[in-house]
Amino acid sequence: MEITTTLSSNPASDERLAEILAEPGFGNYFTDHMLVAEWTPEKSWHDARIEPYGPLRLDPATAVLHYAQEIFEGMKAYRHEDGSVWAFRPEANAVRMAKSAQRLAMPSLDVEDFVQSVFELVKVDQRWVPEASEGSEKSLYLRPFMFASEPFLGVRSAHHITYMVIASPAGAYFKGGVKPVRIWLSEHYTRAGRGGMGAAKTGGNYAASLVAQDEASAHGCDQVVFLDASEGKYVEELGGMNLYFVYADGRIVTPETGTILEGITRASVIELAGKLGYQVEERKFAIDEWRAGVASGEITEVFACGTAAVVTPVGELVWEGGSLPSVPSGNVGATIRKQLVDIQFGRADDTFGWMRRIV
Repeated sequence: MEITTTLSSNPASDERLAEILAEPGFGNYFTDHMLVAEWTPEKSWHDARIEPYGPLRLDPATAVLHYAQEIFEGMKAYRHEDGSVWAFRPEANAVRMAKSAQRLAMPSLDVEDFVQSVFELVKVDQRWVPEASEGSEKSLYLRPFMFASEPFLGVRSAHHITYMVIASPAGAYFKGGVKPVRIWLSEHYTRAGRGGMGAAKTGGNYAASLVAQDEASAHGCDQVVFLDASEGKYVEELGGMNLYFVYADGRIVTPETGTILEGITRASVIELAGKLGYQVEERKFAIDEWRAGVASGEITEVFACGTAAVVTPVGELVWEGGSLPSVPSGNVGATIRKQLVDIQFGRADDTFGWMRRIV
């Protein structure tokens, strides 16, 4: 991919950047530049450029505003102690984005072009990657996305697609240490069904979760868990994380994919768990099995994972008229979390070959 670069004439000052990186939060601040590329049937991908970060101008008839034809990815860049900057399994994000594109009737980027586009933006804005420090989990969050940018109201796949990459410094997900999340069981809303878009990373999936997430918040919960749309009894995923159930006999069960997103952190946790000697089962997992396993003591730990939180213990499960008490936090999730974070930040050997150096 040929990428031109136009540098910002008004980048953040060193003083302002230091203030931002001290307390970045999540998704609050954005780097000085963004990457943009266009696609049409006639020219395929073209006009790739890095330019100053700024607002978009869209026609009111732009297709994405009416038919939600869009997809995105989420990944991070990590600063290591020697000052170098690395990405975690970027090829996996590229492959998943191509799958999402296929489901949303959009053109896909080659894996090499996807990785290049992300890396080139990070190189230009590398001063925005937080410094490495012991115990810190600050990183640069990267958001590649594409959307139907053709101004057209007919119901068909768009003939003009815009692909972009933006970046935002991110602080640790948990301030003051990792804490169990309290989960609300959604019994009225589902997120995706067989043949739907559950396995695609598209905004519609997240929009479908928001009303249930608001319901969870109203009941004092941090996250919502969804059941399957067909029978309403199988656990699928949280609003933004995948689930794992640790059994006393050494098994770890996680809901199978198909109607849920194939998380890259999820896949990494499965590999790490296997290396630690656990037998991981990917299968249907009923909500009644969760309840019975906790009641009997057969389930000894429940944890979840995602790009932002990495791995977090799951606490109380709450539903209309009842609740399931927290399982005493075990150390399986914590052990996996530490190993994964240490690999990402260069504090442990990457025996899996997951990390890719950017600068």
